[in-house]
Amino acid sequence: MLKLPSWSTRGLRPIGVFTDIDDTLTTEGAITPNALQALADLKAAGLQVVPITGRPVGWSAPFVNRWPVDAIVAENGAVGLLATPAHGLRKIYQQDAATRERNLARMQAVGQRVLREVPGAQLSQDHAGRETDIAIDHSEFSHLPQSAIDAVVQIMRSEGMSATVSSIHINGWFGEHSKLSGARWIVRELWGRDLDTEIERWVYVGDSTNDQVMFERFPHSVGVANIRRFEAQLTHPPRYITTGERGAGFAELAQHLLNGIAHT
Repeated sequence: MLKLPSWSTRGLRPIGVFTDIDDTLTTEGAITPNALQALADLKAAGLQVVPITGRPVGWSAPFVNRWPVDAIVAENGAVGLLATPAHGLRKIYQQDAATRERNLARMQAVGQRVLREVPGAQLSQDHAGRETDIAIDHSEFSHLPQSAIDAVVQIMRSEGMSATVSSIHINGWFGEHSKLSGARWIVRELWGRDLDTEIERWVYVGDSTNDQVMFERFPHSVGVANIRRFEAQLTHPPRYITTGERGAGFAELAQHLLNGIAHT
């Protein structure tokens, strides 16, 4: 990982920024004023801004209207949340209703198996807001050792689920969607464009192992400094790393990007 100042953004002509939320935009569970201002500054500069998160749709919905963003993609790419002037909050899904209903009982059964077999495992406190996945808390309100985290992931995958580990939760779901497929999907749905053909003009910012699929695909990928916690587990680290952690790191990245725009 290279220090952020080594990235020359002159001439980049960025289109937009995708960003994780927990421990990337937020600090101690809440967005900080400097991170919120950074979102506003990016929007004011004409960039498209989309947080993409493992958080549930119910938890994410209030922030679509409160934050200066174009949309939020929740549940690791499964659900898009849009604020529309005419219709208020709009939800769109990668899976159809029948598939979501069929998967619900299967996910609940896997969740109960995890609780039975992994000592100390607890469902995340935002579990009630989830529609397409389940989440086990490992660092938000309870703590699991790495061996227990690995055991949860193994159970989920043995049941045919996709599983990832964020800075706070272990998420599991049925389906092929991911943060990357969610990013491709939302760019197509909102703007009718193909992300892969313009990906060199997008930036991704994250902090954990569940961001690796984005770090690998985005040429301009940035980790906030607290990603060092997961450095030994990263097969695909971000290309650049900020000096600041969490919201301060995101604000640092935004300013670096805006400085480059100002000199283009």
